[in-house]
Amino acid sequence: MADRTMPRDSARAYWEARHAEHDELTSGGHIGLDRAGNELFYAQRLGTLLSLIGDLSSPTAPLFVLDAGCGKGHFARALARCGHRVDAFDASATAVDHARDRGGGPRYAVATLDEWRSAWPYDTVVCVDVLFHVPDDEEWAAGLRNLASLVRVAGRLIVTDEDTGRRTPRGAHIVHRPLTAYRAELEPLGLRHTLSRPYGFRENRVGFHVFTRTR
Repeated sequence: MADRTMPRDSARAYWEARHAEHDELTSGGHIGLDRAGNELFYAQRLGTLLSLIGDLSSPTAPLFVLDAGCGKGHFARALARCGHRVDAFDASATAVDHARDRGGGPRYAVATLDEWRSAWPYDTVVCVDVLFHVPDDEEWAAGLRNLASLVRVAGRLIVTDEDTGRRTPRGAHIVHRPLTAYRAELEPLGLRHTLSRPYGFRENRVGFHVFTRTR
């Protein structure tokens, strides 16, 4: 049975408050770390993310990248600086307003994971530390399937979670799901799991999972 301890409206209210009350890094990073710790946490994740996306972008043929659940836009701006054409969205209007004020190239919008639509598919869709903050299983699956639908053939979907071996709730705001749960949703849609890479940051057990669209 789906865990409904955190309805969508309550989750949105939680993130609105968190983005309003905390700075750019803490609001979307590790709430238990100080500023310096979050600087390191963001830098390490960004370095790994960029290595997974690759350096195939160019001024004449930039990669088309979606940052799903972008928060205040830290990763989206970094991807834009690296020459990629970036769309980014988040369910928090407070976070998106902050991201727009910072500018830096990405196109921002307010949407949930299952709401976002695009007229064109993306080369890469990234969703960093977002899906395990969706406690409801049906909402999680709907969001994941929608993200998959946005990836072009031979493109990649990059998501993050622990590979716990089983569904593992942690309080009202977090549910970690194993890689097998992601594969069960994505493989029927034509996305094959091609790589996992842990963060390797302190005690954090989350890592990147890369899925490549084969059809």
